[in-house]
Amino acid sequence: MPCVVWIYRRSQWVALFTTDLDLTVEQIIEYYGARWKIEAGFKEIKQEIGSSKSQTRNCHAVTNHLNFCMMAATVTWIYADHLNKAPQRCYAVNNQVTLPFSDVRKLITQAALNKDFVSFCPKPDKPIQNSFIDALLRMVA
Repeated sequence: MPCVVWIYRRSQWVALFTTDLDLTVEQIIEYYGARWKIEAGFKEIKQEIGSSKSQTRNCHAVTNHLNFCMMAATVTWIYADHLNKAPQRCYAVNNQVTLPFSDVRKLITQAALNKDFVSFCPKPDKPIQNSFIDALLRMVA
């Protein structure tokens, strides 16, 4: 028999269901919060990175494409995590403190056009030693 926890969020009641009867109410709310972040991550990969627009036709190509999309999302959030301070949001939202994925992507684009970007992502003619990007590419290939 499932357990139902009702929470009031913003302006409406939300029902959280679970079949794990050993969880406390706090744990159920925490797990659903984490689950929502995972869902938001998949939305970013599908819409912002473009995995939903893939034209691949075989299983290996689909797997590689998804791996590269997840790598791009990971690199984007690692970049955001290393920012000294959160930049101004393009579209301000009341009570929202997190940085939207599209804003982080815009920052990376601006950084990539900067002449000092090669310190993070070396030019191909130079040998790559312990490059973070090189390690990620080997993991997903």
